[in-house]
Amino acid sequence: MVVEQRPFPPLSVRLSHAVLVWAPRALVLAHDLAMAWLAWVALELLRYRFVPGHVGVLFFSPSVAWVVVIQGLIFGWMGLYRGLWRFASLPDMLNIAKASILGAMALALAWIVAGRFDAIPWPLLAAYPLSLLLLVGGPRLLFRAWKDGRRALDVQHPAMRVLIVGAGPVGEALARRMLREGHYDPIGFLDADRRLHGRRLRGVPVLGSVDSLPRIAGEVDADLVAIAIPGASAEQMQTIVAACDQAGIAFRRAADVLHDADAADSLRDVAIEDLLGREAVASDRGALRDWVSGRSILVTGAGGSIGSELCRQLAALDAGALTLIDHDELALTAIVEALRGGAPGLRVHAVLGDCGDRATVGHALAMHGAKAVLHAAAYKHVPALEEHVCAAVRNNVLATRTLAEASLAAGVEDFVLISTDKAVDPANVLGASKRLAEMVCEALATEGLRTAVVRFGNVLDSAGSVVPIFREQIRRGGPVTVTHPEVSRYFMTIPEACELILQAVTMGEDRAVFTLDMGEPVSIRVLAEQMIRLSGRVPGQDVKIAYTGLRPGEKLHERLYHAEEENRMTRHPKIFKARTRHVDGVAVGHQLAALRAAVRECDETRLRHLLHDAVPEYIPTHAAQVVALPVGRRSQVR
Repeated sequence: MVVEQRPFPPLSVRLSHAVLVWAPRALVLAHDLAMAWLAWVALELLRYRFVPGHVGVLFFSPSVAWVVVIQGLIFGWMGLYRGLWRFASLPDMLNIAKASILGAMALALAWIVAGRFDAIPWPLLAAYPLSLLLLVGGPRLLFRAWKDGRRALDVQHPAMRVLIVGAGPVGEALARRMLREGHYDPIGFLDADRRLHGRRLRGVPVLGSVDSLPRIAGEVDADLVAIAIPGASAEQMQTIVAACDQAGIAFRRAADVLHDADAADSLRDVAIEDLLGREAVASDRGALRDWVSGRSILVTGAGGSIGSELCRQLAALDAGALTLIDHDELALTAIVEALRGGAPGLRVHAVLGDCGDRATVGHALAMHGAKAVLHAAAYKHVPALEEHVCAAVRNNVLATRTLAEASLAAGVEDFVLISTDKAVDPANVLGASKRLAEMVCEALATEGLRTAVVRFGNVLDSAGSVVPIFREQIRRGGPVTVTHPEVSRYFMTIPEACELILQAVTMGEDRAVFTLDMGEPVSIRVLAEQMIRLSGRVPGQDVKIAYTGLRPGEKLHERLYHAEEENRMTRHPKIFKARTRHVDGVAVGHQLAALRAAVRECDETRLRHLLHDAVPEYIPTHAAQVVALPVGRRSQVR
């Protein structure tokens, strides 16, 4: 890990920084010591005023000096000088009261240690804490009331008090806009750089570090934490969110504050993607543009989560023409309108229909003379496909064969299948059907079609994924349903997945099976807890988590690689290439013919048997079981 070496500041800068940090605190300390002196001397004057023949009170004596020194040490030990007068609150008053009582007890102890028990002024010690509380705490509360009164007169409506995490350019710009607009009141910065502590940006003090957020948020009575750290890592975000959680304060993130029109628009909710540890993708933009620019490309499933994002990225890379196929007319219309609005010069044509229909795909391929096909259309919901085997085979396997054959006949140069990690040692119909679709592509590659398979895990916020389901359950107040406390999945964001898909196919390798670096698997339980916290509630208290048990076809953990696939690095650090397993094209053809016949009859028992024959590693879980058959492979899945 490379650590950035910052230049050591010159002596003049360090001295000025020390003055800025310690001068205000020294003044506050001097005030408090003076009040301790005044409290003791005033009580002595009051006491001896009624004593006949008393010569008077010494304003400066050894006993008074001991009072000031002991009380000053206790004030410092109690942390009275970490906060600011402007933000004095009830906790500060309680600290002053405790320090005053401890001061009286310490003074009594000093007299006892000195052997002067008979000389202890018990009436003074009894009245001392209350008088000191009034003299030390009163000015603080008056100053706070004066500052708040001035702020209330500045705007018609009280501004939201905001702590800004990050005292860099983004944080400074955010504070400047807040001060200008008046809807937010930036009351302080938090930053990890201790050299900034005590300084002021735009008149706003740097109060401390994120470690102190719970304490400082209470001291300054903050309403909101604004996270203004561009490119913050997932670990940083998790630390900040945990601190906000501990403080019980709302938080938002500043996005593009250097360019946004106003501060309100620049604050957005912290998304679950911010907490999942995904590093930014370093793309070879030149290679992407070379592969895409000016090319006619067909995208299936174009209205879905992956398909629509692929279309947006292809448009941004100057594709020559895009043909979009989807059977959902609303989703198809939405992506076409988005593309025409964002890229007016792009030729876009929509085809409403089934990509498993020969006439439909033939028409779509001929429309702009497609030279590349990105096949993203598929059924992907594991429990649903366990109950609808016929639909899974028809859409995921047979449609892939139909589209690939039509692409070969139309002279398509590149055919890309978007696959899934569930195709590795499949335990469900989805995985088995997608593995068979991979085999279809590999078989057709031997006939002259250049194919590539790209495998990856779950994408955040895609249709049917756990994120929108959890979000809706949290909105309703829970419970959030998790199948098993230990279940985990691989996740990446939709834009990242699509960019890596395109990056993989630019490598120009035939019969390639690419796997994407999915990072570390994410615990679904932890994901649910983080989403509950992001909603401002406490997991297990405000929103319950209910464990429902694994559903048919589900595993505890997914795998990215098959045991027989030797994976090697590519020129991109997040893309790996698997050694393809041998596929018998003739056998695959016979299996597809049998599958078509079973689909026509909607014979799901037969389809499960055929899937197991075609993909021997398919071992179903839960309701599906393998039993003996009198013929064939002597096994059937039912």
